Amino acid sequence: MKARERNDLLISWVTLSLAFSLVISDSFLSLMGIAEAIPIAFLAVGTGFIFHEMAHRQMARKYGFHAEYRAWNFGLVFAFLLALISGGRFIFAAPGATYIFAQNISLKQNGKISIAGPTVNIIIGFILFFASLLAFDKFTFGLLFNAAWINFWFAFFNLLPIHPLDGGKVMAWSKAAWAAGIVTAGIMAFFSADLLIAIASLL
Repeated sequence: MKARERNDLLISWVTLSLAFSLVISDSFLSLMGIAEAIPIAFLAVGTGFIFHEMAHRQMARKYGFHAEYRAWNFGLVFAFLLALISGGRFIFAAPGATYIFAQNISLKQNGKISIAGPTVNIIIGFILFFASLLAFDKFTFGLLFNAAWINFWFAFFNLLPIHPLDGGKVMAWSKAAWAAGIVTAGIMAFFSADLLIAIASLL
């Protein structure tokens, strides 16, 4: 990994973590203030954002393409300002993108590369969601649940069917794969708290 890519990932990680800390501190399930939310946001965004971009990168390289993450300065500023202005009620989760350097890439290849990130987010999200049921203290619960939610939100947002987000490229390749991904991610992104409470009440 080149120095520029590392720096872009680091800047994006920090910016998104600060933005998501506003969401976490405002959540009724978090039971914490901004000071407690910031370290949780950094750890949670680390699973959502970093693994999302690395999944794109590795899938592209599997096909023999060169791929690198590049930060989008406007997206970084917009993500933070939107979270600040909305009081943490909305996150613009597109601070950059993994660029694929390839002369010839098929719709199928581009679609599979694009869905790799959201798929990893959904898998990690479910693992962390169910792990949060076993949390033994407030910090652990806050970390696991919010990390799960952030992963689901990353998947949902990036699967919106518009270019240059992943959803536009996935939909061009397979509408079925796109629908399965965005419905699953959407349900968990918007109703994970309700589901968690319902499951916990049965235990």
